[in-house]
Amino acid sequence: MPASPSSSAQASRERLGAKLRELRTEADITGKEFARHAGWNSASQVTMIEKGQRTITADYVRLWCRICEATEQQTTELLHEQAAVAGMWLTHTDLNRAGLRGRQERLRDKYWQVKLNRVYQTRVIPGLLQTPRIITAYLSAARADQHLEIDDVSEAVEARLDRQRCLDRPDARWLFLLEEDVLWYWPGPLDAHRDQLQYLLEVMSRPTVVLGIIPRGIHRAGVITGESFTMADTRVVTVELISGDLNITSRPEVQLYVEAWERFWGISVVGKRARALINEAITGIDDLLTKSEGRQESEHSEPQGKESPP
Repeated sequence: MPASPSSSAQASRERLGAKLRELRTEADITGKEFARHAGWNSASQVTMIEKGQRTITADYVRLWCRICEATEQQTTELLHEQAAVAGMWLTHTDLNRAGLRGRQERLRDKYWQVKLNRVYQTRVIPGLLQTPRIITAYLSAARADQHLEIDDVSEAVEARLDRQRCLDRPDARWLFLLEEDVLWYWPGPLDAHRDQLQYLLEVMSRPTVVLGIIPRGIHRAGVITGESFTMADTRVVTVELISGDLNITSRPEVQLYVEAWERFWGISVVGKRARALINEAITGIDDLLTKSEGRQESEHSEPQGKESPP
């Protein structure tokens, strides 16, 4: 696992390393003795792994458990923690190894298992609420930004649209919370964003969906904007970073995001007030489109050159 920009991921790696060190010391085995049993020339590798300075693979965990004669329960628990640590930090390179389509399909099962899905967004319209043209715009930008050679944008769009069918599940609830600025971020064609905002008004009528918006002008009362995240029940929180995704499963850390969600939700508006904010953004786009059309008409009506004198 590559070094992560998240201190949370590094802390988890260090905690696992500390448990391996504790296992070794309880077995009364020195670092040099462990290295000899492992067939290593130096104890430095033992130290680096136990300090979380190297990738801790499942094979390393099994090695520690075998040499230290750990119980079956200890081995199972350590392997479970290792799997959680390994999946905690995933770069975009890791996530896109199977292409953009593969990344979309990889997420599919998660959305058919979750009962309460909460999304807080500060940058983009959540993927489950995106229209085909906006999905295309975002995924095309992602392909360019991440320098992906495979062009499977159209297939990835279809995969994301297929995933959106989860919103019809009667046994699940889907809560979306947007900072109002998200309505005014238009990285794609203006008319596509207008259609996107119109779709938000439509999707709000679904019985399984609740959309909240935090107004730009509201007094936040100490509630500071956070990073975008998705929370599946209270089991895992996925935090969106520029270079990858951070998956948090530690109960104390997940609880912090639950509390942050409640603070954000407490200053949001829903229903008619949320619809009013969306309509304001639609009006803003309409004004820009009208001005653009006016400029084009003006350019077409201007003379292209002077006529030659008779």
